[in-house]
Amino acid sequence: MYKARERYSRLSAGRAQFLDTAVECSELTLPYLVQHDLRQRGGKQHLTQPWQSVGAKAVVTLAAKLMLAMLPPQTSFFKLQVRDDKLGEEMDPTMRSELDLSFSKMERMVMDYIAASNDRVVVHQALKHLIVSGNALIFMGKDGLKHFPLQRYVVNRDGNGNIIEIVTKEIISRKVLGLEPVPVNPADANTKVEGSDEDDAEVYTCVKMDESSGRWVWHQEVDDYILPGSRSTAPKSASPWLVLRFNTVDGEDYGRGRVEEFLGDLRSLNGLSQALVEGSAVAAKVVFLVSPSATTKPQTLSNAANGSIIQGRPEDVGVVEVGKTADFSTAAQLAQQIEKRVLEAFLVTQIRDSERTTAEEVRLTQMELEQSLGGLYSLLTEEFLVPYLNRTLLVLTRSNQIPKLPKDMVRPKIVAGVNALGRGMDSQALTMFIQTIAQTLGPDVLLKYLNPDEAIKRLAAAQGIDYLNLIKTQEQLQFEMQQARALQAQQSLVDQAGQLAGTPLMDASKDPDAPERIQNLTDAMTPPPPQQQ
Repeated sequence: MYKARERYSRLSAGRAQFLDTAVECSELTLPYLVQHDLRQRGGKQHLTQPWQSVGAKAVVTLAAKLMLAMLPPQTSFFKLQVRDDKLGEEMDPTMRSELDLSFSKMERMVMDYIAASNDRVVVHQALKHLIVSGNALIFMGKDGLKHFPLQRYVVNRDGNGNIIEIVTKEIISRKVLGLEPVPVNPADANTKVEGSDEDDAEVYTCVKMDESSGRWVWHQEVDDYILPGSRSTAPKSASPWLVLRFNTVDGEDYGRGRVEEFLGDLRSLNGLSQALVEGSAVAAKVVFLVSPSATTKPQTLSNAANGSIIQGRPEDVGVVEVGKTADFSTAAQLAQQIEKRVLEAFLVTQIRDSERTTAEEVRLTQMELEQSLGGLYSLLTEEFLVPYLNRTLLVLTRSNQIPKLPKDMVRPKIVAGVNALGRGMDSQALTMFIQTIAQTLGPDVLLKYLNPDEAIKRLAAAQGIDYLNLIKTQEQLQFEMQQARALQAQQSLVDQAGQLAGTPLMDASKDPDAPERIQNLTDAMTPPPPQQQ
């Protein structure tokens, strides 16, 4: 059995070509993102800056849009729902609205947990790596998410593209690990790698799928020895190790990024930008030529202040001009064309101005991404959103922050992406359904067959609104109807009393029973006391 360090070295050979491409893509966009793993912690490496900022702007903008679509700040990217086959068999269908309300509360609790953590920061960083290098690794630990760039991990997949092995490499201080510094051999002092430190240790984390138990198992090694207490396991469906890819190619263990697809344009744009900058600098330089036989002295000309009067002839002095204006114009036009293609490919030119992010803005962004990137959400949903949600629900359930959901009854559903059904789309669909019935069959048919109480509850649940004490119950509605009937009867008696007031029956001087009759009428007009709810 290979040690983790040997296994990392063997798998690095298959990663080399992807890492080389990722480094070049990073140099043309964000140079600090991906670098060759040739230095130790603390070493300083000079980063070559590109001659244009179009690549950086494109990556940052696309990452922000992906972040908005995958983890929207104001809506949930998933919803909990009861299986349709279980709703009628083991559960009363009339409970759907109450269940939707309960699930909506749980969804808000999960989203509040995500908002309070640093998940969005790490995910945004991982998305930038996905766009540039096409690969990213996220570990969901107890202290939050941790991102591994491509130069810090290797993977191995089976024939179906499923992960079977992950090995990561980190540089951690031995003091943090509780290990003694490695003694330095004087004979090896001249061969010491620049930037290395004898107090640093290479920590390898080996992650594998245990076929016997069907669980993920991993441990950490330092100096080919397993660190005590580093062994851990996780269910297959809720692994904390999320290996992400931007685009996939059959048979390849690693993904390919968006920048690689437009690497030629970025190379050309960088070269043209360099030529334009350097050429413009040369063209902007002012150099005077003085004829060798001129009476005007060059020293006198160079020492003369602005507005000075000196002796000389104008024809003795000339200015060097670079006749490359036409060439500069051609290069600038070509650079503008390439820049436009790149910005359109990374959705930079399609920015909507809005004061706040609405559900419609999120939906339009999701549609825009799906149409432009074609099938991206299918891959990100499978490799990120689903395992991320499963792991988050597992952590919150174990910590008793949310109740445990029966797997055979309730299942989570990702609603981010092109469908983007979500709670807001459920509300829109229900509203369109009611409007269609009213317009097609008429309001009378709608009131005859539609249950208003259930419709209001479902609309509230679809929009994530807690309708407790907001929507009147059936008991409250019945009590108000009784009150309305009592008031109506009271008004009727008042009208009758007004009509009889002038009759002899109500005159005590003419009828001795008139006072008793008046008292009975007054008692009848007094409404009963309200019942306690």
